[in-house]
Amino acid sequence: MFGTSYYDIFAVGCILAIWAGYGFYSERRGAAGGNLIGGMASQRRVWMQRMLQRENRMVDIQIVSALMRSGRFFASTAILLVAGLLAVLGSTERAIALAMDLPFLLEVSRAMWEAKLLFMIFIFIYAFFKFVWSNRQYNYCAILIGAAPPASAAACERAGDDIAALATLAAKHANRGIRAYYFGLAVLGWFVHPLLMVAAAILVLLVLYRREFQSRTMRLTQPRAETP
Repeated sequence: MFGTSYYDIFAVGCILAIWAGYGFYSERRGAAGGNLIGGMASQRRVWMQRMLQRENRMVDIQIVSALMRSGRFFASTAILLVAGLLAVLGSTERAIALAMDLPFLLEVSRAMWEAKLLFMIFIFIYAFFKFVWSNRQYNYCAILIGAAPPASAAACERAGDDIAALATLAAKHANRGIRAYYFGLAVLGWFVHPLLMVAAAILVLLVLYRREFQSRTMRLTQPRAETP
């Protein structure tokens, strides 16, 4: 089917397993044990506690707006990538002819070439939806900040926790979109050889793990006990 080999099936299964497995580990067990995601979730709770103590909350709205601009940039880029891949898909014969001039590419059928492009298109469409939904959640977060009660109100602590949880949820979807970018780039290796895609996916896994679990950035985001 599509001229696929066992290597192709193995490679696609590997990259999907690595992607899904790392996402589950980093968001559930890793975040609970202390990683970049968990540390930033704690800092968002501190942020919202400080926000409730301020009468003028424009600075908080500006922070949320900056986060929204970042998400819009990635969503727009994902659409441009999808458009570019669709353009390549529409001129498959020319693309294959140009690619075959490169000595390190394997000869593939038209159907297999299109399957690889469609796989990349699916990844960046997924990233687009994740960034758009993250952006909407940050928008709701800004509204909740505007509606937050003063620090003297009885329900202020719960309101702060709810806003922090919503901001963390928005960040989680943005993280999933960014991971899609990383693994979408790994799929480029498939155009050379299926096993190269597996190697690229493992490299992406190592890079993500180091940044979220072992980096200096991760250590700086961990909550610290306040000195009396």
